[in-house]
Amino acid sequence: MRASLRRRTSSPAPGVVSGPGRVDRRTKSLTKRLRPGDVAVIDHLDLDRVSAEALVACQPVAVLNAARSTSGRYPNLGPDILVSAGVPLIDDLGPDVMTIGEGHEVRVDGACVYVGETLVAEGVAQTPESVAATMEEARAGLSVQLESFAANTMDYLRRERDLLLDGVGVPDVSTQIDGRQVLIVVRGYHYKEDLVTLRPYIREYRPVLIGVDGGADAILEAGWKPDMIVGDMDSVSDRALTCGAEIVVHAYRDGRAPGLARVEQLDVPHVVFPATGTSEDVAMLLADDKGAELIVAVGTHATLVEFLDKGRSGMASTFLTRLRVGGKLVDAKGVSRLYRQRISNVQLTLLVLAGLLALGVALASTAAGQTLIELIGARFDDFTSWVGKLFGG
Repeated sequence: MRASLRRRTSSPAPGVVSGPGRVDRRTKSLTKRLRPGDVAVIDHLDLDRVSAEALVACQPVAVLNAARSTSGRYPNLGPDILVSAGVPLIDDLGPDVMTIGEGHEVRVDGACVYVGETLVAEGVAQTPESVAATMEEARAGLSVQLESFAANTMDYLRRERDLLLDGVGVPDVSTQIDGRQVLIVVRGYHYKEDLVTLRPYIREYRPVLIGVDGGADAILEAGWKPDMIVGDMDSVSDRALTCGAEIVVHAYRDGRAPGLARVEQLDVPHVVFPATGTSEDVAMLLADDKGAELIVAVGTHATLVEFLDKGRSGMASTFLTRLRVGGKLVDAKGVSRLYRQRISNVQLTLLVLAGLLALGVALASTAAGQTLIELIGARFDDFTSWVGKLFGG
């Protein structure tokens, strides 16, 4: 701990929470080891929706953010998701909170964070009211972000004109895509629910399954095997990389590929695709260039707020990519909310039992039905007698 840490001088107020601290500057890395009852310690400016939903799913007792969960650039969705789920969110704690040792017992008292009797940091405890006020202020910054987004889009068009218009630079792959439908899975909003809803489609059409980074693990978790994995390989598991799928490493335009060393270390066959923009764009452009009949996208980004929520200027590439493949693209994100099963399993069971009862009453009211019931009863008596003799003998 730093020398600036202060000693606690007062007793904790009611409602204090505590648990072992789990510390990581990368939220998506932290959620892989975060467990119910832990205290999540992050450094995440403008906490996005996907990260917040992943944190809520891990059921931490509190989330401590060294940065501001909302900077005011735009109305990001993460803070509201955490607060609405009842997870205490302490903001703007500063760099001292990142010095908490992994697994050390952390106590959160209001906006104050303690390890043992030592006050580590003090921030701002977010409430529904404070989040709503911050969101209202952040909406005023959308016009500036829109101008920046448009500028980034034009810059991407100038740099990647040949790729967008003529497919120059798309690598050769061994996966047979020409004439087939392709399902691209990104670990984005509602991807799990959408994959469940798309099961009949996958079973009937058997599309080429492409996982974008962690989307490959989502495909495996759903019970299938990806045919191809596209991405910079920073959030995909070794299990996915070694499952037999074809690996396409997304590299920067200058050829640098941070994830290439990991793929080479695992000794799996791969190709490199240098391109500006996001990995989901690369996957769509690849599928389109190789002759996909239809491209179905799950979990991808489609709205301006989602692009900004992702926190990359490169998200502007998605706008032009969607224009490029628009005639083939079907965005299945949110399809689970479009169609939900309205009959529960209990209701369905009761309906079946009621049908069987009605059938029995109908049979009992006719001579042929009564004869059939007597025959079934006789057969049942023979069966029970045989079972009795079997165990009695």
